[in-house]
Amino acid sequence: MFYYTCDNHILASDTPMAFEPLPAQPETGDVFWLFQREPLAGRETFAVSDGGLFTALEDVSALCRGEDVPGIPEELRSAAAAGRVRAVNAAHPRWKELLADTFPAVLPAGKKYRVNLLAMGDVGSTLAMGLRLMGGDVIASLGLCDVRPNVPERWEFELNQIGIPGAPDALPPVTVVDVDHLFDCDVFLFCASRFVPDTDVKTGDVRMAQYEKNRELASLYGKMAREKQFRGLFCVVSDPVDPLCRAVLLESNRNEAGKIDCQGLFPHQVKGFGLGVMNARAAYYARRDARFADFLTDGRTFGPHGEDLVVANSLSRYDDALSRELTELTTHANLEMRALGYKPYVAPALSSGALSLLLLLRGAWHCSSVYLGGVFMGCRNRLGQSGPEIERLPLPEALLQRLRETEEKLHAIP
Repeated sequence: MFYYTCDNHILASDTPMAFEPLPAQPETGDVFWLFQREPLAGRETFAVSDGGLFTALEDVSALCRGEDVPGIPEELRSAAAAGRVRAVNAAHPRWKELLADTFPAVLPAGKKYRVNLLAMGDVGSTLAMGLRLMGGDVIASLGLCDVRPNVPERWEFELNQIGIPGAPDALPPVTVVDVDHLFDCDVFLFCASRFVPDTDVKTGDVRMAQYEKNRELASLYGKMAREKQFRGLFCVVSDPVDPLCRAVLLESNRNEAGKIDCQGLFPHQVKGFGLGVMNARAAYYARRDARFADFLTDGRTFGPHGEDLVVANSLSRYDDALSRELTELTTHANLEMRALGYKPYVAPALSSGALSLLLLLRGAWHCSSVYLGGVFMGCRNRLGQSGPEIERLPLPEALLQRLRETEEKLHAIP
């Protein structure tokens, strides 16, 4: 292993580099472990939380904690265990930007964030209510934007009249933001949609039915983020969440000729917020049926907000048949609501949207989609001062095989 210093940063690499060498790894301070991988093939930066992450190989198996990568010096493994190591892909043309300790590569302590939200439909307005009511500790301001006249003005008027007697500044202020200033923020929430199936649609994959039209819309804002040189967090809440995340990431990195040039968003800047409600729905059914009770303490959800969701009834007592039954119930809970004659948007807006985003901004474990091996995969993850981190636990082989199948299906979506 070679150690270097560059712009006051400590670098570690298993290949020689043209930087000022260090005789050994310093005993204190953060270390950037540099690896080489094709840009946009996976995460470009992440927290190295254990010795198994010192590898450029990445796919869904990264969710499973295994043996340490051989040949890593003890001092570097110890630094990783202490939360001092962040990986950076030195093959990315803008990799030096990833050395900065700025949000959303890391989570600065004690900061409040400017959040802008696009589209005040059912989901957007409910999400805004949740953020206004619960986000005073981490949200500096909440900006609202909608292309329809008077819609953001209506919600600015309503939300700013929610208050606590004697504590006028306890809740974040709400403002109206125009399209030209959408990306003047730390966090951008994409809740827009060109097509939402009516309540008479009660069968099929309702989420994927929205893909074609919503992909065009999401791609437009991905390109806008590129034009604005946006360096914050681009959060997709609209359906289908996970494929739209990929469209945003890739379109933001295409030049005018349609070629990928890596001048747009980094993968860690794009996150999908759809898994939170799936986790909450699985818990709902687990509370109603004792056969699924293990999920409440030891269960997990993975994958997309859609048909290829993977629910594990338990990690330590995994039962494939029970897990698949709970997955089926969870995946089609939205159709139960549609059968009642209502659109299922309240729980998604709050469980996937408001609650999950606030957990992220507080540095806590939450459910959202991260970019793994070229697709966005929902899992538990968090953002801390060591960078983006995914939860890594020993996974049963049967569960890991289900995750691989979901990964293949996500890769197949154009």
